[in-house]
Amino acid sequence: MGVMKISSAVLLTLIFISMIILSLCKSTTPTFGDDLAFLKRFTNAFVLSDESGRKQVALVPEYQGRVMTSTADGEAGFSFGWVNRDLIASEEKQPHINVYGGEDRFWLGPEGGQYSIFFKEGDPFDLDHWFTPTWIDTEPYAVVSQSQDRATFSLKFQLTNYSGTQLDLEVMREVRLLSDDDVEKELELTMNPAVKAVAFETVNEIKNTGSNPWKKETGLLSIWILGMFNASPATTAVIPFIEGNEKALGPIVNDTYFGKVPEERLVVKEGVMFFAADADYRSKIGVSPTRSKPVIGSYDAINRVLTVVQFTLPTGVTDYVNSMWEIQEEPYGGDAVNSYNDGPPESGAAQLGKFYELETSSPALALQPCQVGKHIHRTYHFQGTESDLDSIARKTLGVGIEEIKSALKK
Repeated sequence: MGVMKISSAVLLTLIFISMIILSLCKSTTPTFGDDLAFLKRFTNAFVLSDESGRKQVALVPEYQGRVMTSTADGEAGFSFGWVNRDLIASEEKQPHINVYGGEDRFWLGPEGGQYSIFFKEGDPFDLDHWFTPTWIDTEPYAVVSQSQDRATFSLKFQLTNYSGTQLDLEVMREVRLLSDDDVEKELELTMNPAVKAVAFETVNEIKNTGSNPWKKETGLLSIWILGMFNASPATTAVIPFIEGNEKALGPIVNDTYFGKVPEERLVVKEGVMFFAADADYRSKIGVSPTRSKPVIGSYDAINRVLTVVQFTLPTGVTDYVNSMWEIQEEPYGGDAVNSYNDGPPESGAAQLGKFYELETSSPALALQPCQVGKHIHRTYHFQGTESDLDSIARKTLGVGIEEIKSALKK
């Protein structure tokens, strides 16, 4: 058989097509340095860093001491957190919520129900009457302390819930960059030196600064941490769960927050569920404390980013605030973990952005005066070859990379 000859014109055309395909597949996510420079233009953002400068975390005091983004490879590295540049650059305040982004933001629950802190007493549970309280939206937090690898923030305020109960509290929040030794200890694994990694934890506390105890009958609060991450067309959230009889443990997943999640976007297998996190379809899932495990995660197959979130999940505690937008029969039958995928809203309004969320909550906190409730939330990002990431995924999430990649394929 003779050798096929290719003309120079055809060869150039093939090269050009290949370059287009590669450019389409390549992530358009800004570098960490790009995001940091942008944030410093509009906020008092500052950085936690290790001595090498490769592991960095960007914080913004004006956004409740929020972790906006991080990198495992210095300023030229991938920026893991989603940053809403359009909103930040506008320097305008939105009436219902200011979605600045950030991969670890402090919130409080419940969102809906008779003890809601997002709706005023007597208002209907609809979008027109839903308002994010300023102290978890636009209120700046005081920087109490700051060093190379950690910072602490605080704010005191008063709120009144949907049932008219007044609560006085102080938020205390510490953000700490984790070393490789910390990562190996907390996740009980040995990392390959070739894997790039960055990790941080937030220790989130609320203190009852009032003179009355917080009671279930008048409404409790929970600490709620939400991480907003850059989505790719091949990102999948991975939620391990406890198997067992539904009569004893309840439903495996709540998948009706924004209408039923299509079956091709949520696959439940033995002990783990896979949820499409591609920012192409607005949807949300939740898992109860009786089903949850203290770890969730995601994998971005295009950028080869494995994200693991670890959090405090007290054994045997089942009272979690319910955030459904209705007067609830079970106000303490809420979720311990959630995942949200952004997408075009049914109203036809503009999409918020190309992001997804991994969220964790504390139990409902029945605090006596001066008592403190705590919730720890750790975020780990790993970048490397899929064979290196596979062992980390199996150790932390119980499934390998190939199973994650193929879970939602038809």
